[in-house]
Amino acid sequence: MKNLYLVVIIFFGGMISAQAQDYDSAIGLRLGFPTSITYKKFITETNAFEVYGGIRGEGTGTSIRANAAYLIHTELGDTEGLKWYYGGGAGVAFYSFDAGFVGDSGSSITASGYIGLEYTLDDIPLTFSIDWTPTIFIGGFGRGFGTDNGALAVRYILAGDD
Repeated sequence: MKNLYLVVIIFFGGMISAQAQDYDSAIGLRLGFPTSITYKKFITETNAFEVYGGIRGEGTGTSIRANAAYLIHTELGDTEGLKWYYGGGAGVAFYSFDAGFVGDSGSSITASGYIGLEYTLDDIPLTFSIDWTPTIFIGGFGRGFGTDNGALAVRYILAGDD
């Protein structure tokens, strides 16, 4: 938990000393469950699609998740480059585990809500975001409603806004 506090302090501390730029598309890492590769593409000035997927090995088990989300971004206060966003998305999740004496596997379809903050640096082509994604799992993986999903993402800007 102390590591999470440190990441949040660094994230918000960096926002105070930097300015932001708009961007068109970016690729990077989404540090959540599981750690994933993420790609975000703006289709208008405020609306974006994000896709991400990852694999997580957990001792005797493995999970694979892939998601797509539609996100709406809005300026937040007077801090240039700081935006908050919200939206929804869907995905798939697969899991399997084998503990020797017992094993299982399954899959789920997911529906997620998104709410988060994003900050884009001015002098370096990086953008950072942190979000919360409450998710409904339909099927065998995650069974039911989960409120413990979310991530910190770091993306490299591929194309700026023209």
